[in-house]
Amino acid sequence: MSVFDQATCGTGTLCHLVKNWTGNDSLAQASTWLIAKPLAIIGLVIVAVVVRWFLHRVIDRVTDRAAAGLPTVILHTRSHGDDSRLGPSAGAGRRVQRAKTMGSLLKSITSIVIISIAGIMAISVLGYPVGPLIASAGIVGVAIGFGAQSLVKDFLSGIFMIFEDQYGVGDAVDLGLAGGTVEAVGLRVTRIRDVQGTVWYVRNGEIVRVGNQSQNWARTVLDVPVPLEADLRRVQDVLREVAHSLWDDDDYNKMVIEEPEVWGVEQLTSEGIIVRVVMKTAPLEQWAVAREMRERIKARFDVEGLEFARPPRIIWHREAPAQGRDGAAAGATPEHGRVSDER
Repeated sequence: MSVFDQATCGTGTLCHLVKNWTGNDSLAQASTWLIAKPLAIIGLVIVAVVVRWFLHRVIDRVTDRAAAGLPTVILHTRSHGDDSRLGPSAGAGRRVQRAKTMGSLLKSITSIVIISIAGIMAISVLGYPVGPLIASAGIVGVAIGFGAQSLVKDFLSGIFMIFEDQYGVGDAVDLGLAGGTVEAVGLRVTRIRDVQGTVWYVRNGEIVRVGNQSQNWARTVLDVPVPLEADLRRVQDVLREVAHSLWDDDDYNKMVIEEPEVWGVEQLTSEGIIVRVVMKTAPLEQWAVAREMRERIKARFDVEGLEFARPPRIIWHREAPAQGRDGAAAGATPEHGRVSDER
């Protein structure tokens, strides 16, 4: 190989073949840019796609096995009978949700790495030095890291939130900045829709606390106000019967996962007595159970003749002053009266 051929074709095999066949330097160089390099880049793309597909298949299989796990059940025994309540574990759905989220994250990271490597190799095929490019990319990355610390903070917070399973799509959460149902969890932002339908985009780096209302199980807590003169024993018996009627109802026995409890007097105020009743429910079912309980308590109180506590009302009774002979008020201020306290 002559020095001229080396300068013209470099190490390109196709270029040397065309040069030997035709003896034309321009045609030899054109074959390198029009055939050899495009074919090499296409080969890199094909290899990258195949490797990405293979790794994604591996991730899918691993996440499917993690989502399947071991079949588990929760056994709830009623205190007033020998029968038992058998239902699927609330953690099964949670495990599937977490596995899918982790799989999505791993797929994204895998795709980024493969695309980056393929891009650097393609630049090398085109004949550009990649050493300075990698070094400059490292310097630029450090500069961007210092200049976009909030962005890096968002990404790191998002990764830890996903790995720690703090919340997932479909969970009802309170993030302090916003609350509602999680619609999407990303590495940078979390999308939440509140009860009014407003969509909130919360940066992961700004979330300092998470209140998850739908992990594993929930609890319905009802505070029932009754008058000070009410018979507390009778009130508690009625509340216990109403709660157990819901516990025994076929339409709600999948929602209420433990026997209801009446905790008793929660508060004692000048306006009345607060009696608390609680029910352990399936995730996201606490509000439906609470609404049904309120309706049943109101109906049962009407039947039993029980009343709810009412705040005191102050009524001002105005009285007309006594009239003198000349028609003017005699010995009275222009306006006076008495105050009564009614409930």
